[in-house]
Amino acid sequence: MSAGVSLSGRGDWLGEKHLQKLLAALKQGGEEARVAGGAVRNALIGQPVADIDIAATTLPAETIRRAEAAGFKTVPTGIEHGTITAIAGGKAYEVTTLRADIETDGRRAKVTFGRDWKLDAERRDFTINALYAEADGTVVDLVGGVADIEARRLRFIGDPEARIREDYLRILRFFRFFAWYGDGRPDAEGLKACARLKDGLGRLSAERVWSELKKLFSAPDPSRALLWMRQAGVLTAVLPESEKWGIDAIHGLVRTEKDLAWAADPMLRLEAMVPPDAARMKMLAERLRFSTGEGERLKQWALTASPEHKTTETEFSKKLYFGDRQGFLDRLRLALAAARTRAVEDNQAMVEAGGFSRLLGFVLKWENRSFRSRAPI
Repeated sequence: MSAGVSLSGRGDWLGEKHLQKLLAALKQGGEEARVAGGAVRNALIGQPVADIDIAATTLPAETIRRAEAAGFKTVPTGIEHGTITAIAGGKAYEVTTLRADIETDGRRAKVTFGRDWKLDAERRDFTINALYAEADGTVVDLVGGVADIEARRLRFIGDPEARIREDYLRILRFFRFFAWYGDGRPDAEGLKACARLKDGLGRLSAERVWSELKKLFSAPDPSRALLWMRQAGVLTAVLPESEKWGIDAIHGLVRTEKDLAWAADPMLRLEAMVPPDAARMKMLAERLRFSTGEGERLKQWALTASPEHKTTETEFSKKLYFGDRQGFLDRLRLALAAARTRAVEDNQAMVEAGGFSRLLGFVLKWENRSFRSRAPI
């Protein structure tokens, strides 16, 4: 069923010559190929389109043959699941053969290739991610995704429990996509299914969990999603360190980010939710397989003493010289956000916010001249 909606006028990306050339090559001889998933969703929402995925009826070997004949370099990035990557003009396009799941274990799926667009749509997670677009921009909606985008509603396709049992990462994806695209309250059936099946999150790799959490923490305002995650017991399941510390500081941090034009920082938002305990933060970083840089930043934040708002710049320069600049930046940003939040009803907090803002500006301009002696300034 076509949604009677078009991507025409919603960005130049669809008319890009390499994309059109690839779609044309894949559609020869009665085959079909459409842009699928996130690119269509983002274009309809009005957000930037980055990765462009294509769904096609051609089998993987034929996809490779046609793409190479059209001048594309191909890489069999996930050929056992029907996915190849076609590259031209510095752009990469993932092309996946239409498929249906024949066996799932909560992490991986065995698939069978097919030609049924509705079956392909129904194996995806959420209605807003199961949209297709023809080369001319005509949107093909087989699961009600366009209406859900217009209502800013996030829904699993079909039975939420069945979708989650296919891949337990979909629990975290439910809250991540709600943070980015949802409005109001999360879908009740989806929320209940996430709460009931949260124990399945323990079957996922740490890398997948942390990757999904980072995307959630990077949303413009993840506070509502985090609140519902806590309500459902999902946040405690993946981030037990947050249980007693809580997520209350997130609201003030997000408001401060907007007011002061700070970029969304997933690590800073994580630090707002967990205790500054170096030993526990080391265990957290190891459990979720943080990168070396991420683990070091979390450790230094925990080890750095929170500055007093009355500290003079001369005093503070000594601390900076022997301390960790990023640790101080994180501490000051969180202290400033907390003080600004309290300042609504507390004049003293307004004074503190002014002090933290002054020190933050000093740190941002400060340079550690490490070639000098490490003697105190």
